[in-house]
Amino acid sequence: MGKKILFIGAGAIGSYLGAFLSRADHDVTLVDTWPEQVEAIRKHGLTVTGPHEPFQAHPTAVHLNDAARLDTDYDIAFVAMKAYDTEWAAQLAVRHLGPDGYVAAAQNCWTDPVIAAVVGAHRAVGLVMSKIGVAIWKPGNVERGHERGEGSGHDVFRVGEHDGSTSARATELASILSVVDGARVTDNLWGERWAKLCQNAMGNPVQAMTGLGSLEVASSEVGRAITIHLAAESARVGLALGYRIPKFGGATVEQWADAGRRATYDALDQMLTPGATTSRRNWRASMAQDVVKGRRTEIDFMNGHIVARGRERGVPTPVSAAVVDAVHDVESGRRVPDAQNIAWVLNRAGV
Repeated sequence: MGKKILFIGAGAIGSYLGAFLSRADHDVTLVDTWPEQVEAIRKHGLTVTGPHEPFQAHPTAVHLNDAARLDTDYDIAFVAMKAYDTEWAAQLAVRHLGPDGYVAAAQNCWTDPVIAAVVGAHRAVGLVMSKIGVAIWKPGNVERGHERGEGSGHDVFRVGEHDGSTSARATELASILSVVDGARVTDNLWGERWAKLCQNAMGNPVQAMTGLGSLEVASSEVGRAITIHLAAESARVGLALGYRIPKFGGATVEQWADAGRRATYDALDQMLTPGATTSRRNWRASMAQDVVKGRRTEIDFMNGHIVARGRERGVPTPVSAAVVDAVHDVESGRRVPDAQNIAWVLNRAGV
């Protein structure tokens, strides 16, 4: 049976997931602060493109100022806002849930505990998403990059309870999301979430502060260098926190953490170097999209979170800390996105 589903946020990920779920005959409502996006969906629906057949979907779209009129019987609510908007979005979502409804975070960063603090852990389900880079450059049109899972679910959606249990609702949510791509239930939400955080932290800020796309960063020796340093610091912090972290970015957490050893570093550098079979798509990650659009980034909730947790555990994160400063400079206009910012970060970090 179709579910009644609410999205707080009709940006790229909210629109992409909402379009698929609407096409699958769920009753989907998208709420957003972007007037042009809401009106475009109302008039023409959502045009969805990516590594699949393009299609049109017609979910309900609602302006944020009209959200108070929504029903209070939704089965599932997704928070699909930037990390800094999590708290108020969760407060809005929980008001419109039915008695057994729950909230899931369709977000980057470490937002699950924030949602649980607002709605209660019993009304929160964890959701980790990987290899589903999406973008909106024109209202009503959402595009997915070249990434696509292979049906196993590990590389796309992992649904889990905060206490590590396997529940009927988590299993159901994984089944619902399988119309988009591979999905499965996990008993390792926090390890999976840290792996996703590492993946974001090693790529997003580099593109944001340089203006380079994913292929351009990987094609540069210094681009690969900063990527390896960021991944290594994130991996070491996660291990110090005791998380069971699955493979990310093409290598195990132990390999990334061992990047200070020359042989390991060289192997990682070779793995990241584009080859003949590498996609030539020069994708812009979400933080790079934010910079282009002149919006606040999630740097404090991404690399900033890693720096803070590293400080708690006594794990040095000099490159991550310098990256946070560089992205802050770009946000404020004190620095323009440029490839030379990589050298500035590495020099400041002393590596």
